[in-house]
Amino acid sequence: MDDRIQILEERLTFLLRHVEEQDREMMELSRALHKCTEKLARLEGKATDHSDPGPPADQRPPHW
Repeated sequence: MDDRIQILEERLTFLLRHVEEQDREMMELSRALHKCTEKLARLEGKATDHSDPGPPADQRPPHW
């Protein structure tokens, strides 16, 4: 019976450590995703701020 308890304690310790590692990794991934989302929003804002409609599609360029 003592061996079974020791085995269960070892498994529990392993699982608890594993869960903590997964939690840390998920937090890092969450931070990275948040940074990417913010950067994408800034880039989209820049793209719409600097949009130049240019000449109409049916107008020939001046060098023609």
